[in-house]
Amino acid sequence: MWADKYRDSDRNGTGERYRRTRQWHFVDIEVDSPNLEQACHNHPRLPPGRPASRGPADACIVDKIDQFEAELANPETAPEERLVALKFLLHLVGDVHQPLHAADDHDAGGNRKHVVVAGDTTGNLHHFWDVEFVERLGRDPAETASRLISGISDEQRQAWSQGTAADWAMESFALARDHAYGMLPPASADGV
Repeated sequence: MWADKYRDSDRNGTGERYRRTRQWHFVDIEVDSPNLEQACHNHPRLPPGRPASRGPADACIVDKIDQFEAELANPETAPEERLVALKFLLHLVGDVHQPLHAADDHDAGGNRKHVVVAGDTTGNLHHFWDVEFVERLGRDPAETASRLISGISDEQRQAWSQGTAADWAMESFALARDHAYGMLPPASADGV
């Protein structure tokens, strides 16, 4: 949650942190015309000598993961920036694995798609993926994590430790396209 709190810390004030880091948490790959390059604003370069935490606002999550990873690998990176890079990297690797942070159906990553799940109230698709469906896995985070981890095979562990941020984004995109969006029934007359 650190990077979300950092981003939102001045949302109602000057908004500098919010404006600069808001887009770093996702990549809007359009479901109907997937194009990672376009979704990543054609990968704007980090100006030489500028820390990743002060990079361009129009960078996507793929670029930020790569930039923060490079900073951590560079022994010349200042200790303060290394700490910020680690905090962002931990958060953004989690974000890129949330399917609706990597796909868009012209609905702000599911934020403007209203859904109703049996027994639950109406909400937006992104909220259901972030909260409701996760809570259905179990209320005790330690027990849920232990149960999920015990189901990971050695082959899965090895396969999941490979790839790049772009690979992870495309894998999340496919999950969103096929499951988050692909399994939705047609919208009703009232848009739900």
